Amino acid sequence: MSDLISGLDARMILDSRGVPTIEVDCYVAGSLLGRAAVPSGASTGAYEAVELRDGDSSRWLGKGVDQAVINVVENIQEAIVGMPVDAQKEIDEILLELDGTPNKSNLGANSILGASMACLHAGAAIHELPLWRYIGGVHGGLMPVPMMNILNGGAHATSNVDVQEFMVIPHGFDRFDQALRAGVECYHSLKAALKADGLLSGIGDEGGFAPNLPSNEDGLRYMVKAIEGAGFSTEEIGIALDVASTEFHSEEGYAFDGKVLDGEELATIYSGWIDEYPLLSIEDAFDEDDWRSWTSFMQSDGDRVQLVGDDLFVTQAERLAQGIETNAANAILVKVNQVGTMTETLETMSMAEDAGFNRIISHRSGETEDTTIADLAVGTRAGQIKTGAPARSDRTAKYNQLLRISEEIEDYAHPF
Repeated sequence: MSDLISGLDARMILDSRGVPTIEVDCYVAGSLLGRAAVPSGASTGAYEAVELRDGDSSRWLGKGVDQAVINVVENIQEAIVGMPVDAQKEIDEILLELDGTPNKSNLGANSILGASMACLHAGAAIHELPLWRYIGGVHGGLMPVPMMNILNGGAHATSNVDVQEFMVIPHGFDRFDQALRAGVECYHSLKAALKADGLLSGIGDEGGFAPNLPSNEDGLRYMVKAIEGAGFSTEEIGIALDVASTEFHSEEGYAFDGKVLDGEELATIYSGWIDEYPLLSIEDAFDEDDWRSWTSFMQSDGDRVQLVGDDLFVTQAERLAQGIETNAANAILVKVNQVGTMTETLETMSMAEDAGFNRIISHRSGETEDTTIADLAVGTRAGQIKTGAPARSDRTAKYNQLLRISEEIEDYAHPF
């Protein structure tokens, strides 16, 4: 079979929130060999690549992706047909050149990423390799520690909780399947604890429970309850937070727990939590432009917590370089749709690894059944993955793919 791209197709599909997104098919010698669906975020950073939406309020509440589909079928297809499907770097360079903007606002990051990921899948198929092996080569193959978002707040829920995600990290295990089981049992333990206290309500975008709580610290207390209630120790299972503080930051400061705080006061709260709870990781502790608070907290507490930049870095090499230079964090969250091509994603991850940063592959709040990020985490040996609660098929699809991969790979990461 020829390895040349013979065509691309695209369509609108629905994401896990019932919002349109784009799916792209890649054909090689007339055969469908690669398919990829693009995720979408709710809590988005200002510096992310631009997601193209139609803006027609009479259809899909303005969130249609018809133009993104047209861009793939009419513009991107014409530019890459005839290229070797495994020339990922060259394909992505053509996509960037075709768009011609610094933030992918011309074609849309969703159009570009859909094409980039579909070609990646087709390249793996041509070489008859599992995707993780195609991505990682001979050095790929490390099962990531799952960071499981079992209690939702912030922009992912309709509760009064400011912190967006409370996650369990089952890091003290020898195998991925053991860790996954532990995380799942904590999820059900949390459900029982909330039910017993009359706090069981709906679930958030990422499958976690979304109760109203007296304070954000109560979320941490329930996480410890969930871990211990499932029969595990906080030595085996730690806690991670995605504070998503950009969501509640303004010129006045941080609106947190009913008060307005400055960065120093918020940092003091975090320091106290690290003392009191098995808190191993804090993501987006401060606003995406509050570099001073980031660097100050790294100085005071960076040696005892994983400080993760998401909105701060948005998977962009330029933003990450600034963070490395100023010592603003020690870990990066990696979301493929924040940057828009697989090559740029891998380049940013490589920069982070060279700087000694931990790397966490992440889903978005608007997800699909696409499992690319599971293979990406394994192939790049990232060590950690965030893909939601062990509930809803848009989240469990990734966990199930990791279970399949774990039949071939025993190595389990130990980042903590």
